[in-house]
Amino acid sequence: MKYLKFKNSNEQVPIGKLVCVGRNYAAHAKELGNDVPEFPIIFLKTASNIIYSGESVIHPTYSQDLQHEVELVLYIGELVKNANNEQAENAIQGYTLGLDMTLRDLQNEFRKKGDPWTFAKCFDTAAVLTDVVLKKNYQLRGDEKISLSVNGTTKQNTSIKNMLFSPAEIVKYISARMTLEKGDLIFTGTPEGVSRVVVGDKIEAELENIGKISTLVKK
Repeated sequence: MKYLKFKNSNEQVPIGKLVCVGRNYAAHAKELGNDVPEFPIIFLKTASNIIYSGESVIHPTYSQDLQHEVELVLYIGELVKNANNEQAENAIQGYTLGLDMTLRDLQNEFRKKGDPWTFAKCFDTAAVLTDVVLKKNYQLRGDEKISLSVNGTTKQNTSIKNMLFSPAEIVKYISARMTLEKGDLIFTGTPEGVSRVVVGDKIEAELENIGKISTLVKK
């Protein structure tokens, strides 16, 4: 079992499910040749995928196109089902920065066949996190800068204000379809600029006022 790490807190919370939103930035949807969605596109990752900043991403041997996706991640701090706007906002009790590492070649093959993307998104070290910043210590403004570089070259750089669906809208939508529980994490989607990384690359990412990630890609 893996546990969340909190900034300025020793609380022990087991990590629950990782619910992920796809295509939440219009420019990212377009760069991959996808339509901009009317509703959030949802997929899952597992708690066993998680590592923390400073640990290494292991490049799977069965993929030739490992790509980075930097994201605002929401920490769910209480059980919520069929939330209204206020309940959805209250259920979000913290924030962290995450990398949703993706095997793009596998994802494209699965999509062509109409198969689930599970093994393109779920593999060991496929989710990298910083410590959770609790909302009581910092209230998200909604225009924080989010960025990522590979070997010092900026690849992703925008503001979370460009998300198509807000954090509360995402929680409201998901909770109408599945119960969210304390310890669950919601990856809110990545902006444009995703690219391939290879063994030896250094990935650095930052979300303003929330945290920084540094990780190396290894065999």
